[in-house]
Amino acid sequence: MGVDEEQGALLLARHRTANRRRTGSVRLSDTIRQASNTFRHTDMIFLTPLLDDREGEVLAEIEQLRRHLRLYVGHPPRRWLGSLRRMTFARAVQGSNTIEGYNATLDDTAAVIAGAEPLEADTETRLALQGYRDAMTYVLQLAEDPHFRFDETLIRSLHFMMLRHDLSRNPGRWRPGSIFVRNEATGEVVYEGPDAALVPDLIAELTAEVTSSDASIAVIVRAAMAHLNLVMIHPFSDGNGRMARCLQTLILAREAILEPPFASIEEYLGRNTLAYYDVLGEVGGDAWHPERDARPWVRFSLTAHVRQARTLLRRVKESEELWNLCAQEAQGARLPERVLPALFDAASGFRVRNVTYRAASDEDLSEAMASRDLRAMAELGLLVAHGEKRGRYYTGSDSLKALTAGIRAGRPKRDDADPFA
Repeated sequence: MGVDEEQGALLLARHRTANRRRTGSVRLSDTIRQASNTFRHTDMIFLTPLLDDREGEVLAEIEQLRRHLRLYVGHPPRRWLGSLRRMTFARAVQGSNTIEGYNATLDDTAAVIAGAEPLEADTETRLALQGYRDAMTYVLQLAEDPHFRFDETLIRSLHFMMLRHDLSRNPGRWRPGSIFVRNEATGEVVYEGPDAALVPDLIAELTAEVTSSDASIAVIVRAAMAHLNLVMIHPFSDGNGRMARCLQTLILAREAILEPPFASIEEYLGRNTLAYYDVLGEVGGDAWHPERDARPWVRFSLTAHVRQARTLLRRVKESEELWNLCAQEAQGARLPERVLPALFDAASGFRVRNVTYRAASDEDLSEAMASRDLRAMAELGLLVAHGEKRGRYYTGSDSLKALTAGIRAGRPKRDDADPFA
């Protein structure tokens, strides 16, 4: 048995031991509800289900995939990692906002994150992206904060960052009254949140669950349950889904299971919005019913982590290969190494702008120097210029895009098998 298999087996053994320990204490503790086969410290919110053996095996598979990822995104740092991290973060921001109907290209999302105006997204979408960028950037800062404290005020603060551009939506404040979720196509009410008067106590219960010191509950499961409970409590007038996804990423980031941008499943949720809504509807029903079984949601979340980790592992391998090919192109054209992030992004199919090039660079590039570099790459036939002045951007030439096409041609078939089928 190899190291990965040994560590996976150890994780599974710990899971089974924890389950036996919990079920063996049913008569001694009122924190176990035998009838529903669930474990909890709280009384008013959705229960965390006891994981069965298959769920424990999937957890072990996720950990094995993340150990492989850590070999690439850990230490020593690789130069291509900065570009991959930046676009992974942009995909998370894009995915979470797409779910709410704020549709932007990945290029525009990356531009907004870099502090630039998007080329295509409208004002409302730009403001939504900026708000979520600010909240998620704060999450990244909190990930390694030794003085971190999780409480209701933090939840409200993150929410304010997301929606401060529209005070009519009560950013940072619990909703003042009833709330209903409607099917946009039919107008039908599909969910009614709990009474507004219950919100403060329900959030206090959620906070107690998140800060629980019970190590037998895997952080992935704890984060998923925090997401579920917040979105079902629906404590805000708007932005509840984004806040729930941000909260899930925060919990994962704090546990340092992987660099925060690589721990998020928001990209996956954005790509699988209908399935995401379906499982929330299955578990939540049409109104606040925390006695319902959360297992389908936990399984959906575990599946999301498996598939997202596989996607990221494929990307890091391809990114390393593409970066090396771009380095050969730069060397052959006698370009300085600082241009590699621009070549890498363009070869990957993204638009390169002066501001995004400078944001991707690990050097302190001036706007004038960045402009000279981009013009030089265009003159050498590596980039193609589009637009004028502030609207100017560059794309990869056919020869540069061919590098990516060659890598993808050798890509193995995608494994999207359902781990619970």
